[in-house]
Amino acid sequence: MENLHNKLGHIKKHTECIILIHGLARTSYSMNKAAKLLTAYGYDIINLNYPSRKEKISSLVSQYLQPAIKECETKGYKRIHFLTHSMGGILLRYYLSKYNIQNLGKTVMLAPPNQGSEIVDKLGHLYFFSLVNGPAGLQMGTGKNSIPIQLGDLNFETGIIAGYRTINPLLSLLIPRKNDGKVAVERTKISGMKDFLLLPYTHTFIMQRTHVIYQALYFIQTGGFFKA
Repeated sequence: MENLHNKLGHIKKHTECIILIHGLARTSYSMNKAAKLLTAYGYDIINLNYPSRKEKISSLVSQYLQPAIKECETKGYKRIHFLTHSMGGILLRYYLSKYNIQNLGKTVMLAPPNQGSEIVDKLGHLYFFSLVNGPAGLQMGTGKNSIPIQLGDLNFETGIIAGYRTINPLLSLLIPRKNDGKVAVERTKISGMKDFLLLPYTHTFIMQRTHVIYQALYFIQTGGFFKA
């Protein structure tokens, strides 16, 4: 990690913004470490908090993500970047399928269900699953009603980091391929992504790993991941 750390540059303060978007059943607290590390390099941070289990994707975007983006746009940043975890990446894809962003920079998605998750297919009919994951969680399957699949290919500069370890072997058994306990590695990928990186982390904690955060910043600064 030392080599990667030395390749990261500081920018002039208040010139670029990074919006952090947490995942399903999490809060902005899960992105606090990323916020702290990225701030140290000069970036202004909006660590978005939204009630991920209360509304469908469309409502979460219009009520929470859109105002955060507008806040950045009104401040005149040279670039507006994004770092997302899990379903947070789907919120951003949904927004960009409908709107443009002034001075859009680069995006890094951590463990995104870009092609949905088989866990939703197999457990989504259970009351407990719906209770825990809410309306948006039920939209993350792999079938015809899957919001991620309906959104199509990427059309903005994006790097994707996926994990391949799990802390939930029972859920992993529901996923037929290598996975992070929630999403198959292959289902994080999507046509149009600029770079991809596979690391030995879990879905639950990938956003809190220092190496992952530095890799995300390296992509934001260079357009690719650091591969020694």
